[in-house]
Amino acid sequence: MRVFVIGASGTAGRATTQALVNAGHDVVCFLRASSTFDLQGTTRRNGNVTDANSVKNDGFCGEKFDAVVSCLASRSGSSKDAWQIDHQAHVLVLNAAQDAGVRQFVLMSAICVQKPNLAFQHAKLAFEATLIKSGLTYSIVRPTALFKSLSGQLDRLRAGKPFLVFGNGTLTACKPISDADLGQFMAGCLTDPTRHNQVLPIGGPGPAITPLDQAAVLFDLLGKPVRIKHVPIAMMDFIIASLSIIGRVFPPLAAKADLARIGRYYATESMLVWDGENYNADATPETGQDTLFEYYQTLIDRGASAERGEHSVF
Repeated sequence: MRVFVIGASGTAGRATTQALVNAGHDVVCFLRASSTFDLQGTTRRNGNVTDANSVKNDGFCGEKFDAVVSCLASRSGSSKDAWQIDHQAHVLVLNAAQDAGVRQFVLMSAICVQKPNLAFQHAKLAFEATLIKSGLTYSIVRPTALFKSLSGQLDRLRAGKPFLVFGNGTLTACKPISDADLGQFMAGCLTDPTRHNQVLPIGGPGPAITPLDQAAVLFDLLGKPVRIKHVPIAMMDFIIASLSIIGRVFPPLAAKADLARIGRYYATESMLVWDGENYNADATPETGQDTLFEYYQTLIDRGASAERGEHSVF
């Protein structure tokens, strides 16, 4: 298939693009001119995903494509960024895709949209609804937490600092998925009819793990005694309220309040399927073979830090 890819420069985007190439598809990546992304076997086109003319003339170039695959996401999750990228940019690509004869669209969304109270979640849901109504064959993939988003404290622990948990450390759980396994699943949506016209929550191999589980394994792999520092949720609420009030006078602090709200959401909500009453680990589908703890071991063996990419706020 001839596939138009947006969001290829992120870690999940690179893995998905590689999976598309490995599957034999003809892949065109639409990227910012400043992006350093380069993958053998793909065609690169530079442009602006937020400009309709650029999407049409610099991206699709009047040519025919079979499918669009999107791993594009807002960098910060702030309201302005979210509605510009998670919603409007996708609408522009969808419109141009239909003009280019595209009949299929695979979208990487996020599992957290099932309980939305943040701007980027509402923006993602708005585009999901637009895509579903478009008449194209769609696959909306909602992954759970990625490995990189759960690896930010490794350097703290190496430096002898405690592992930070919110509340008692068991408020949340997830079935983490690697970029490679997610990329394989995304690419597979093009040719697997059971994934067509579906909203697809997906996790990696189980079981579901909590922050305390992550801390225990990390300290064990590092050969250090377990040290945990508990951060009260009430402290986050105070910070958010303070930033929101001061942000009425100093707008940059309002943006920080948005980021704090995102942090609070991830500190208190599990990345598992929500069944209407509870987060349900058993109902959260699993795919792939990579595990978070094997990923931790690899980072430690290499003395490396997680590649968190542009979206490290998540």
